[in-house]
Amino acid sequence: MTRTRDQEMLTAFAGLADTLVADYDVVDLLQNLVELSSRVLGATAAGVMLADEHGELDVIASTSEATRLVEVMQLSAYAGPCIESFVTGRVVSLSDIADSPERWRAFRDRALEQGFAAIDAVPMRLREETIGTLNLFRDSTGELAPDDLIAAQAFADVATIGILHQRTLAESDAVRQQLQFALNSRIVIEQAKGVVAQTRGVSIDAAFELIRGHARSNRIGISTVAAEIVDRRLRL
Repeated sequence: MTRTRDQEMLTAFAGLADTLVADYDVVDLLQNLVELSSRVLGATAAGVMLADEHGELDVIASTSEATRLVEVMQLSAYAGPCIESFVTGRVVSLSDIADSPERWRAFRDRALEQGFAAIDAVPMRLREETIGTLNLFRDSTGELAPDDLIAAQAFADVATIGILHQRTLAESDAVRQQLQFALNSRIVIEQAKGVVAQTRGVSIDAAFELIRGHARSNRIGISTVAAEIVDRRLRL
């Protein structure tokens, strides 16, 4: 039985969502994104550029080496529809790459050389944050159908939410780890204070001052000093 367009779209979304499992790989997600976009939206090739923590874009996934060459050219010249989409946070379409503005000449020449005639650059954006672009290349001129453009933006949105969610979890894990380290360190410090107070015959407050003074004079962390005291590797 021939599958309807709606069925193809639903299957595509399901396939993209399947990538968003626990501990998923971002590269796997984006590779799935470009392959689905190329297959379902009729693109000759597709690619994703993602920004790093410094805002520098790089090619993360693509369906062909030709796509990569075009995008690398855009990156090197910092001029082209993909860059424009990232900077503005809007879809940038060229129904005929041959009619590209002169400022995009390097992109135009390389794209035509690779056999591409049209492109749609779709921002990977959530609210005010744009993290990259999904770029759809076609080998014939003309505009992408409106429904396909909406689907492309939806695909990009799903991937964007997944990536930002993972970043949030990673940041949360880092905070939790820092908090747990602080809690664990506090326990060791309390133990060290007890050891020093007993061996030196001083109060707990005075013991802590001795520990802190040693840490400062030797330019090492209080937690490190406390651990050495508890392990009997240091005697104040």
